[in-house]
Amino acid sequence: MKSALIVGATGQDGSWLAEYLLALGYKVFGLKRRSTREHIEIPGVQYIIGDVLDGNSILEALRISDPDEVYNLAADTFVGSSWAQPLEQAEVTGLGCLRVLDAIRQYSKHIKFYQASTSELFGSSPAPQNENTPFHPRSPYGCAKLYAHSITVNYRESYGMYACCGILFNHESERRGSAFVTQKIVTQVAEILAGKREVIELGSMAAKRDWGYAPEYVAAMHLMLQQPLPTDYVVATGETHTIQEFLDITLAHAGLGAYDLRQGLDLRPAETWELRGDARKIRAIGWEPHVKIDELASIMLKAAIARTK
Repeated sequence: MKSALIVGATGQDGSWLAEYLLALGYKVFGLKRRSTREHIEIPGVQYIIGDVLDGNSILEALRISDPDEVYNLAADTFVGSSWAQPLEQAEVTGLGCLRVLDAIRQYSKHIKFYQASTSELFGSSPAPQNENTPFHPRSPYGCAKLYAHSITVNYRESYGMYACCGILFNHESERRGSAFVTQKIVTQVAEILAGKREVIELGSMAAKRDWGYAPEYVAAMHLMLQQPLPTDYVVATGETHTIQEFLDITLAHAGLGAYDLRQGLDLRPAETWELRGDARKIRAIGWEPHVKIDELASIMLKAAIARTK
């Protein structure tokens, strides 16, 4: 039986990945902080208290789990807050990855390692973006992720470690945290349906994103680590839509027409205007996205309506 350690196991991606690996017959361990913003625990996962700020706790988690694969999903993933807490971003999102990598180097270089990179690495580089597109992050979060991405490549090249970076474009689900714009949209629309609000409050509506469904994206993470040689992959649908379009699709699913929109909230010092991924490399090894924006909005809205009742 294979075993896996998920670092950052209680967030959206960690929970979906845990379920996916359990279904494949893995023994799954999850490293979680004592206090965490997102907290989704999956039955069947053995959780270990630890922190990417503490290298010793990572080594102890490796000793307990003795994993074949390690997935590092630990990060403060809300881009908007990274300007307010840039040092935390650097420590958790950037140096946290280094601590995991170095713990693996000390424990066993035979472990396969996955690093959760992000489309935010591309920032202002023109779309579509692929594995060869220059990086130009536009937030402290993106800069911290760029360090994590680069140090993963460096450890692969320096120590011969099996280490992959998944450059995942936006991927959402009914488990997405409340601070993210897609969840804000479906929650506010559900509250309008329930008679609990009258106005939708959002920031910029013009930014374009490539939105996919998180359960499909965690399958891509696993697929990367099953290949003969380690490399990096863009994971995306190849379609781009504005935040306005996501709102309009959600309203259509809700059967709502006219609405009051209040803008100006959560505006960022520097915005990434268009992200659209070219995922031909990972499609060549068998991964395909099936859930597109219309179905995604419907899935998230149904869950938000159920929560609002």
